[in-house]
Formats: sequence, structure tokens, C-alpha cells
Amino acid sequence: MKHLLIIGVLVLTTYISYSQNTINLETCYEGLNANYPLVKQHIILNHQNETELSAIKTQALPQLKLNAQATYQSDVTEVPIPNTGIEPLNNDQYRATLTANQLIYAGGKIKASQDLQNTINERKKQEVTVSLYQLKQRVNQLYFSILLMDDYAKLLGLRKAQLTSKLNEVKSGIENGLLLPTSDKVIEAELLKILQQIQEANNNKSKLINSLADFTGISIQMETQFEKPFLSIDDNSNLLRPEIGLFDLQKEEIEQQQNIVSKSLWPELKGFATGGYGNPGLNMLENNFRSFYIIGLNINWNVFDWNTNKKQRQVLDYNKELIKNQEEVFRLTNNIALNEQYKEIETLKSSIAIDQQLISLQKEVVNTYESQLTYGVITTSEYITELTKLYETENLYNQHNTQLQLAKANYKTIKGDIK
Repeated sequence: MKHLLIIGVLVLTTYISYSQNTINLETCYEGLNANYPLVKQHIILNHQNETELSAIKTQALPQLKLNAQATYQSDVTEVPIPNTGIEPLNNDQYRATLTANQLIYAGGKIKASQDLQNTINERKKQEVTVSLYQLKQRVNQLYFSILLMDDYAKLLGLRKAQLTSKLNEVKSGIENGLLLPTSDKVIEAELLKILQQIQEANNNKSKLINSLADFTGISIQMETQFEKPFLSIDDNSNLLRPEIGLFDLQKEEIEQQQNIVSKSLWPELKGFATGGYGNPGLNMLENNFRSFYIIGLNINWNVFDWNTNKKQRQVLDYNKELIKNQEEVFRLTNNIALNEQYKEIETLKSSIAIDQQLISLQKEVVNTYESQLTYGVITTSEYITELTKLYETENLYNQHNTQLQLAKANYKTIKGDIK
């Protein structure tokens, strides 16, 4: 039982270690959506929207206005009747008032302004979403470039092991007098080239990993294993790109602007109250400081505007037509890109089928040359030439496989299937 527990812990530890040292394409997408600096704009826009809505709500609250003035007049009103006992006003006059205005009816303008502000906020957030989504093609390119580097490095490692084994055989043949003394030098030179290529591949992979880590905000090490995705594509014509949602929000925003413009023709009713203190007060014949107040209603209605309102709505109609045209262009451009990407996928599938046939044939050639080299029938240079051809064919096969998955990922990205 104790041994079983130890084995279980070891297996679990190995699993956790493996999980922590692997990464897949979906994780990179999630990292981009969560960690890219542009994401912070969503929070900022929400705070901005709350402030804007709060400012709009204040239009329904009482508006207070304080006014104070002191004047000196060259002449004042006098009663032209003698012996009335009414004193003339002073040339210096003073007045301080506090006026409260309360909006009673505005034809729904405040509610319409709030709706417009919410749509503007959603449109701005959708613009951020569009910018983030467009970065996913860059993530695709980086991720699959790393996979290509891995495939390339694996082939180099296999070729290195194969040449090392053959070098030992050749040295044994030289020692036994079966091969020329310089036969091993060709293989040693080829091994040096492979070591150089491995170093270059590692350097390129390191650069790609650093770029991918910057985009996704994920800590990625050189030892991290990149899982090769096997994607399937849906060839229906429905576009799911976030740009479509952005076009819809832009059209909705224009419709709400039209609503606000149409409501500007509606009358506004306000109640007001003014309290004050001054000399003179409301009684212009009383030359003393007095307090006073005025209460009333005020209606404001622009009855005729020379069709300005109608023309403003027509301008907004043209803006909506422009957005519809932009959407048509976007859909056409994306459909063209999808067709091109689909043809690329079919071409790569055909190339992979041919690669498999070439590898099978070249392996037979290499096996024949390997036997001939062992018995000294051919030189090491001839053997290396055929081995290089096999390596190049296998490398091309791996490249085509990875490029096929990249083409599928790009197809899904162009269509909008990536979340």
C-alpha cells in the first residue's frame, strides 16, 4: 500500500509538472483577451459611461442660479406729481437673487440621451473587442512559427543522431581498412553544420516565444511544450466577426441620434422660483431694501425651424447608408479572404499527400545507399547527398502539416469562429 501511494504521488507530480510546462493555442487566445493592455479600456469606458450618465441625470434636478449686482444710474424713475410723498429712487441700486429652475417636461429627451450614451459606450467597447480580435492572427503566426521551429529542431536532432551513428560505423571501417582515411571528415563537417542550424533554430524560437509572451501576458519558457492543434473548419458562409456587431451598434447609435434630433421639436416646460433682496424691490415706487419672490412656469417651443431638424435627420440617414456600405465592403473582403484561405487549405492537403509518397521513395533510396556505404561501394558524400534529400523532404512534409493547421486557424479567425 505504501508503494502504491508513492507511485501515485510520483504520477500526480509528473502530471502537474507536465501540465505546467505545456501550452496550447486556446490558452494563448485566452491570455490575449485577459492580459493585453488594451483590455483595460473596457474598465475605463465603463467608469466614463457612469460619469456621463450621472451628468445627464442632473438635467432633471433643480438648477440653482445666484445673481447679485450693484449699479449706479444717471437717472431714475420719478412720479411727476408734486406733494405725493413718494420719494424718488436712489441712483445707486442693489439686487441679489436666487433662482431655482425645475424641468417638468422635455418630451423624453433625457431618457433618449441616456440610451444614446449607453450605446456609445457599447460601441467604444466593441471597437476595443475588434482591435483585440485582429491581434489573434498575429498570435496564430507566432504560435505556428514556434511549432515550425520545433519540427525543424526535431528533424535536425534525428539527422544528427543518424549521422553520429553512421560516423561510428565509418570510423570502424577506416580502422579495419575498408574505407578511405578521409571518409569520416565529410560526416564530421555535416555534423558541425547541423549543430550550427540547431543553434540558429533555438535563437529564432526564443525570439518568437518572447513576442508571444508579450502579446498574451503568459510566462513561457524555452522548455515549454507547444501542443500542435488539429483544427476542423466549417465552410458555411456565416460571418461571426466582432466587426459585424460594431456595424450594428454604429447604426443603432445613429438611430438614437435621430430620435434625439426629432425630440428637439417638442416643447420644454419648466417651473421656476426666484427669491431676492434689493433696493428697490418689486415695488419700484418704494425706495427701501425689500425681500421679494416670483413663482411661475416657462414653456419653450421652437415652432418653426426652417426644416433644420429634417435636414439634420437626413444627414444622419446618409451616415447610416455609409455604414451599411462599409459593412458590405467588409463582408465582401472577408468572403474573398475566406475563399483564398480555403484554396490554400486544399493545396496544402494535396502537397502533404505528395510529400508522403516522396518520403517513402527517398527512404528506399537512402536504405540502398546506406548498405553500399557500409561495403565501400559509394563515398560518404554520395550517401550524405541522398540523406539530405530525405531530410529536406521530411522537413517539407512537417512544414506543410503545420502550415495546414495555420491555414485552418487563419480561416477560423477570418470567419470569426475564434472566441
